[in-house]
Amino acid sequence: MTRRPHPAALVAVVAVGVLLVSGYAALAPLRDLAAATPAAPAAEQPAVVAPRGAASSAAMEQAADAGPAPYARNDTTYDITALPLIDVRSVNPAVPVDDDPMGSVTSSLVRPLGAGAPVFADPSGQPVGQLPREHHYGGTTVPVVEAQADWVKVLLPGRQGVPPAGNGGQTVGWLRAADVEVTTTAQYVEVHLAANTIDVVSGTGRERVSDQFAWGKPSTPTPTGRTFIMWTTVVPEFRYTQGHPMVYLGIQSPVMAGFDGGDVAVTAFHYYRMREGDTSFGCIYLDGPAVDRLAQLPPGTPVLIQP
Repeated sequence: MTRRPHPAALVAVVAVGVLLVSGYAALAPLRDLAAATPAAPAAEQPAVVAPRGAASSAAMEQAADAGPAPYARNDTTYDITALPLIDVRSVNPAVPVDDDPMGSVTSSLVRPLGAGAPVFADPSGQPVGQLPREHHYGGTTVPVVEAQADWVKVLLPGRQGVPPAGNGGQTVGWLRAADVEVTTTAQYVEVHLAANTIDVVSGTGRERVSDQFAWGKPSTPTPTGRTFIMWTTVVPEFRYTQGHPMVYLGIQSPVMAGFDGGDVAVTAFHYYRMREGDTSFGCIYLDGPAVDRLAQLPPGTPVLIQP
């Protein structure tokens, strides 16, 4: 049965699984995770914070040389309190939707320094919002999908528009390298809806997490493309989860404005007793061990959802 959200929780997912929401930092060397060469097991490679104030010029130059012509550095000081907050509830028409949803992800995750960082739709323009360093519902550690010497393009929480009239797809934006700290990850999650498989992928290979799960109905499909783990939490009030975590993603429903009176419709991995076929409102229903494994991954971990 459908349950209303607990006052202290963002989660208002019914059994169908849609969330209801009531100095410079050195860029860690980027690599395409999908094309990463074998490495030591992830457990032996803890995330490493890039040193602040001691940027690696080689890494910066490599990032700049690997992509398009670099954007000019921007040292302007902005009052981020005057900028719209970018979080799971935000609807900001100035924030772009991902223009390459099936594109690659990298091994770099970033999080704002200080209270937060200005977000740019275009590095040559003015900021369109601010990403906070701390937020109750997560979404502040985000994956890098492109980097230049002074800029990183990242996946973001929130939406550009509200379905069905607006585009509720995965949003992206640019952050200044000076405004973020960088960690690295050796893993990402790969979901294949048609093949009914979920893997945790690293340089050492694939760990099959699930080969039996349910996904969105044709009328309320599971969104596809690249996204990230936004927030993981246990909600005891959602008894259908039987105490297992909710693993919320940064991407929202392509067709629903919200659900059961809520104002967002965020996709999640979660436990549910019925786990077969296209039966959900967009979330992915898993057994207990599978969702518990995904809950071990840190915020910002990239997730690729293939049709």
